[in-house]
Amino acid sequence: MQCIISAPVAPLRLALAQVDTTVGDLDGNAELVRRATARARAAGAGLVLFPELTLTGYPPRDLLDLPGFVERADRALAALAAPADWSRGLSIVVGFPERLEGAPPPGLANAAALIRDGRVAAIGRKSLLPTYDVFDETRYFAPARAATVAPGAGGAPALGLSICEDIWNDERFWRVARYERDPIAELVGAGAGLVANLSASPYVLGKPALRERMLSASAADHGVAVAYVNQVGGNDALVFDGGSLLVSAAGRVLARAPLFEEAVLAVDLDGGRLEVTDLDGRPLAPAPAAADPEADELRRALALGLRDYARKCGFRSAVIGLSGGIDSALTACLAVEALGAGQVLGVAMPSRYSSGHSLEDARALAAALGIALREVPIEPMHVAFLAQVRGEGGRPLGDLAEQNVQARIRGQILMALSNDTGGLVLSTGNKSELAVGYCTLYGDMAGGLAVIGDLPKGMVYRVARAVNARAGRALVPERTFAKPPSAELRPDQTDQDSLPPYDVLDDVLHAYLEERRGLAEIVARGHPEETVRRVLRLVTTSEYKRRQAAPVLKVSEKAFGEGRRLPIAHRWRD
Repeated sequence: MQCIISAPVAPLRLALAQVDTTVGDLDGNAELVRRATARARAAGAGLVLFPELTLTGYPPRDLLDLPGFVERADRALAALAAPADWSRGLSIVVGFPERLEGAPPPGLANAAALIRDGRVAAIGRKSLLPTYDVFDETRYFAPARAATVAPGAGGAPALGLSICEDIWNDERFWRVARYERDPIAELVGAGAGLVANLSASPYVLGKPALRERMLSASAADHGVAVAYVNQVGGNDALVFDGGSLLVSAAGRVLARAPLFEEAVLAVDLDGGRLEVTDLDGRPLAPAPAAADPEADELRRALALGLRDYARKCGFRSAVIGLSGGIDSALTACLAVEALGAGQVLGVAMPSRYSSGHSLEDARALAAALGIALREVPIEPMHVAFLAQVRGEGGRPLGDLAEQNVQARIRGQILMALSNDTGGLVLSTGNKSELAVGYCTLYGDMAGGLAVIGDLPKGMVYRVARAVNARAGRALVPERTFAKPPSAELRPDQTDQDSLPPYDVLDDVLHAYLEERRGLAEIVARGHPEETVRRVLRLVTTSEYKRRQAAPVLKVSEKAFGEGRRLPIAHRWRD
C-alpha cells in the first residue's frame, strides 16, 4: 500500500500598497498601480491591495460631475485589467468610481475592482457613505445593496471586499452606531475568510492608534482576518497617513506599514516573511522614537501635507514672512523639511514697532535652517500710506486701522515676491488666532496654504520643540520660545493685551470646537463665564474672515475649512 504525503500549502502572501495618488491624474495613478504591483510581485505576493478610489485619487469631489471624467476612469481600469505581463498570475484590488447603468442620480458607486486573469473578476461597492465632517459621499455615490465576496485564487480564502467606512461602525468606538448595517458581518456571513478594506482615511492626531484598536476589535468580533490598506499623502487640506495593517482573526496586529510614507508591505497571511519597502524596493525603517510622540507625529503630518500641496499644485518653492516669533519659525522649519532649504525664502519686514530681538531671531532662524533671508523694512511704505489715507477731516487713522495697515503692507510684499519668484506664500497663523479673528484679512492671512492653521498656540510650541529635538540642535532659537507672543503692531504690545492667556484660550476653544461643548459646560470646567462668552462671541463674529482664509491643513477632529460649515450671517448665540 502506497502512502502519499501531501505537501503543505503555502499561506497566502499579500501586499498592501499604500500609494500617494493625485486627484484627477488618472494616468499617473494607474502607473503607481503598475509600479507597486511590480514591487509586490518581486516580494512574492499573490494578492495586491490598493486604497479607496486609487484611480481618481481621493477625494475627487465634483470632478465626478464633469463630462468624461468617469469615462476616463473606466478606460484606465480597462487598461489595467487587460492581459499583461506585469499583472499575470496576480489578484489586484483597486478602487475606482463605477458607473451604474440605468441608475438614478448620483448614478455612481464607490467601488473596488478585483482584477484577475486579465479581466475584472469581481466588483465590491461601498455600503456606508459618510456625510459628516469633510465627507459628503451621498452627493456622489449610491450605497451597495449587498456584500461582495470573491473566491480565493490558488487555495486562498474567499475575499470580502469592503471600502473604508464599511468597517467604521463599531458602536464601542462611538457614542452611538452611525449606521444600521454592519457590512463586515455581511461579508463574513457570505463566506469571506479574509476581509480587504480599501481606505482613504484622513489623518487627525490620535487616529492611527484609534484605527488600530478598532480594526483589531472588528477582526476579533467577526473571527476574520482584515487586510487594511490606507492612502498616504496630502490632497488639498487633507493629509492621509497610511499606516496600513494586517490583523489576524484573533485581533492581533501582524504587520504595520509606516506612517506618512509610500510603502509596499508584503506579508504572509499568518504574519510570516514580513517585508516593508518603498515602491522601488528600498527597505523602510521604523520612525525613530521621539520625546513627544504626539508633537513629532504632527510635525511629520504637516510636512507631508505641505510637500504634497505644493507639489500637486505646481509650486517648487515657498515664501514666508519671518517675524522672529514662534509661528513663523515653525512654518519655516516645516517648509524646509517639506521642500528643502534651497526652496524657501524668508522675508523679514521690520517696522517702527519691531523689537531688536525680532530681527535677530529671524536672522538666527534663517542661518540655522540654511535658507535665504530678505529684509524689507516697511517704514517708508507705512509713512506714505498713513499720509495718503486719513480719516474724516484729515484725522489720523484709528489705532486698529493703523495696526492692520502694517499687516497688509507685509502681505503685499509677500505676494509681490511670490509673483516675482513663483513661490507659494505660506500664511503663519495658528488655530487659536484664526478662531478668534486675531489676524488681518489681506495681511498676515495672505497666502496659499495655512500650514499650522489647525495647531492651537500651545501645540505650536510643542511641535517646534519636536523640530529642534529631531534636528538635534536649536533650529528655532531658544529666545523665540521664551519671549511673550506679540504682533508688534504698536508699542510694547503682547497678545495677552487682547486675548486670554493661551492655555485658557486653547482649552475653551478645544471644548467648543472639537468637543462640541456649550457655554455652561465650558464654564463648568472652571473658566470665568465672561471669558467664555467673549471667546465664543469672537469665534462667531470671525467666521467671515475664516471663509476667506487659505486652506488649513487638517490635523484635528474639527479644523477650520470644509469640515466646519457654518453660515456667516446668523444670530444664533449659545
